[in-house]
Amino acid sequence: MKYIDEFRDQHLARGLAAAIAAAARPDRQYRLMEFCGGHTHAIFRYGIADLMPANVRFIHGPGCPVCVLPMARIDHAIALATAHQVTLCTYADLMRVPAGERRSLLKAKAAGADIRMIYSTADALRIAREAPDRQVVFFAIGFETTTPPTAVAARVARAEGLKNFSIFCNHVLTPPALRTILTTAGPDGVQVDGILGPSHVSSVIGSQPYAFVPREFATPVVIAGFEPLDVMQSTLMLIRQLNEGRCEVENQYTRAVTEQGNRKAQALMAQVFAPRETFEWRGLGFLPHSALRLADDYADLDAERRFAVTIGEAREVKGCACPAILRGIKEPTDCKLFGTVCTPDNPMGSCMVSSEGACAAYWSYGRFRQPRA
Repeated sequence: MKYIDEFRDQHLARGLAAAIAAAARPDRQYRLMEFCGGHTHAIFRYGIADLMPANVRFIHGPGCPVCVLPMARIDHAIALATAHQVTLCTYADLMRVPAGERRSLLKAKAAGADIRMIYSTADALRIAREAPDRQVVFFAIGFETTTPPTAVAARVARAEGLKNFSIFCNHVLTPPALRTILTTAGPDGVQVDGILGPSHVSSVIGSQPYAFVPREFATPVVIAGFEPLDVMQSTLMLIRQLNEGRCEVENQYTRAVTEQGNRKAQALMAQVFAPRETFEWRGLGFLPHSALRLADDYADLDAERRFAVTIGEAREVKGCACPAILRGIKEPTDCKLFGTVCTPDNPMGSCMVSSEGACAAYWSYGRFRQPRA
């Protein structure tokens, strides 16, 4: 397939693997965090980790939006669908994410709640148009990549005067999470020497927002594409930065990412959304200015303002290591539940549910892989 096969060429992969092996100095460790869950799956799907020298290690970061959503937000959505009997529309990955008391959206749907899986915001708008007497709530989730489509949905609903459509906003922002990971790095956290920056997120926000990473944390960043050769080339670029004592933001994914990003998408997001003062992330806790809400001009479309909801405290499943995995402190195989009690058919944590989750990647492509010493 044109424009895809070129980034999966085995001969080029062997050449990159040889270049990485030659560049990696035997007297040092290279601990590289791939922030994005898409990178995690590429690493395992294509066996990239097996091509690395023993001293080059990939650390899985919190770049899976479904994984970092706390249980309380799932509980909130379930309450919307049950207590207020709205039609709740959301993406498929969210359906099986464990909430409090071992509930999930899928179980709530099985119990009679009107919860529907959709493919795009256009589906949610269509459902609202077809049932004008029914309140329809779109459960919006994702990093900066999926935020512009939600903004478009808000604009369309406003233009069409859809009074029965609202948005339960759970969009989160990449830079604050990256800052938290690096701030907590050290003896009690994860050791990170370099960052593989996210692909699709960066196509929206650009490379400039990562400038604080080398400036404040002396950690290099390379924005990497999703294909296996992208990841390998980006790894080589990080290794060369570390060897040369350089510390900067480099952009490997030049075919999609620019320094300033997508200005039109950014302007749309700024018009429809406003930053939250704080927001809870699974594994990272409450982070300031790390998520978005509907701006005051769009308050009439905000499901949190339209429907009052009271929920109790949600607790993680005992023994589930998802919070530590999302911080890069543990790998899925370090979790006692992985592959035993916790499987894709019976997930105990969000990392096993999402297609971008680290546990799902280990299960799909390397469930018997042993953690490195």
